[in-house]
Amino acid sequence: MAEKPKEPVRKIVADNRKARFNYEIGDTLEAGISLLGSEVKSLRQGRATIAESYADAKGGEIWLVNANIPEYTQAGPFNNHAPKRPRKLLLHRRQIAKLAQGVDREGMTIVPLKLYFNERGRAKVELALARGKKLHDKRETEKKRDWNREKGRLLRASVKG
Repeated sequence: MAEKPKEPVRKIVADNRKARFNYEIGDTLEAGISLLGSEVKSLRQGRATIAESYADAKGGEIWLVNANIPEYTQAGPFNNHAPKRPRKLLLHRRQIAKLAQGVDREGMTIVPLKLYFNERGRAKVELALARGKKLHDKRETEKKRDWNREKGRLLRASVKG
């Protein structure tokens, strides 16, 4: 028998769980991040939030804005970083053009979904080109989620009894 290909080992540092509720997720891609040493050490401790963050296309580059990576306590006051500074994302030119085109022409947003370390120990961000949901769409999503939860309960109850 052929073995299943192994899932890549990822240590997830931050997950943007609200993004799938607030946005319709389109294309996703992986981007590297340009970080300082104290930022990497802070990430390895698992301390980061990307819930309110977004990516912005400026001058042919993509920047991660408003992501919070707290200061690394063991670094001195002069060797530390600003927690919410914009961070450059590392992408190929075609990927940058695709994202910028989606934002400019189609009114979409670049949303970070996950911040993690890949199998090689490099910090990566999973980005998605997303369109914001309206209030009625969010209500519909919540109804589907509640119905699926209730359906699971009913199926478990019927199997037991």
